[in-house]
Amino acid sequence: MKKIKVLTIFGTRPEAVKLAPVIKELQHTNGVESVVCVTAQHREMLDQVLNLFDILPDFDLNLMKPDQLLSALTAEIFSHLDPILEKTQPDWVLVQGDTTTAMAASIAAHYRRIFVGHVEAGLRTHNKWQPFPEETNRRIVSAVADLHFAPTNLSQHNLLNEHIDPSLIVVTGNTVIDALQWITKQPEPDSVKSLLSKMDIKPGGKELILITAHRRESFGKPIEDICGAILTLARKYSDHLQFLYPVHPNPHIHEPVFRLLSGVENIHLTSPLEYVELIHTLSHAKLVLTDSGGIQEEATGLGKPTLVLREVTERPEGVEAGVLELVGTNPEKIVASSIRLLENKTNYDRMAHVANPYGDGHASERIVHSLLEHSASK
Repeated sequence: MKKIKVLTIFGTRPEAVKLAPVIKELQHTNGVESVVCVTAQHREMLDQVLNLFDILPDFDLNLMKPDQLLSALTAEIFSHLDPILEKTQPDWVLVQGDTTTAMAASIAAHYRRIFVGHVEAGLRTHNKWQPFPEETNRRIVSAVADLHFAPTNLSQHNLLNEHIDPSLIVVTGNTVIDALQWITKQPEPDSVKSLLSKMDIKPGGKELILITAHRRESFGKPIEDICGAILTLARKYSDHLQFLYPVHPNPHIHEPVFRLLSGVENIHLTSPLEYVELIHTLSHAKLVLTDSGGIQEEATGLGKPTLVLREVTERPEGVEAGVLELVGTNPEKIVASSIRLLENKTNYDRMAHVANPYGDGHASERIVHSLLEHSASK
């Protein structure tokens, strides 16, 4: 039987994390020729994951530019990707999630009548502005995809409500759990041990609050409000809590965070942690404050109580499991919810439990099997 050629396209660190297990599975599966293209929508953070999982792209578009407009990035992806599609002639283009890369790559493949597989399909907030532009991006990918790899039954339900053919939807679990299980088996990096030691994070020592906030809809007043809440909490618990905030390099985040939070003794602002560092650091956290999508899944899988700094989430399974709580960006609400968990053991223990609504670690195998099965039926 002729091999199927699968061209996997991605550009950001979260995409790389969630596609790395799939790429590894493709590489080790008979009957598949795997080709990898990165747009490098995020350069440095993407390279961290490529090195971690030992993935060498066949094509690297290197499109990252400082403070790049979405329209310019989209145009660049279209113009640089189309010649690669023409040259490689893949049977499938595989994209992940809701980035500009995923949206543009799926349309470019559709224009050339190439099958599109969408990993992490069906996530919805039903509000096109939250998160922006991710909610719009993933709806566009769903409109052109030929196979929809839904991570949960709820994601499948969302797709069915949009009249997607049920035979084209496969509930696989989320590949982030595949990656998480692999990472947690790796030795804890010395850099993490050093960071924790510096902050005196240990049994009987101080406790860690981990923060990640960088979303586009948080630019401006929302990120300033988040920083205000962090500052209030840091001052209130200066004797026994340490706040670690790996800051995204985007100037719309970096500038206000460093302006408002620098110089506070128990607030530690660092460059973004490498993924393996982030996961091992997360495993030591007492509480997580985040507007990230992936962290919601990873914290749920590790049983870390998490306050989600957004009004809505496309990952309600973690909320239903009781590990996540939506608090938005109102500083008073962030502070009140944090105090309720930090000062009431019953409330804390209710959230501090491992839940697995996002999968069992075998999503990648199901995705590759489905690609082969669907190709055989054509």
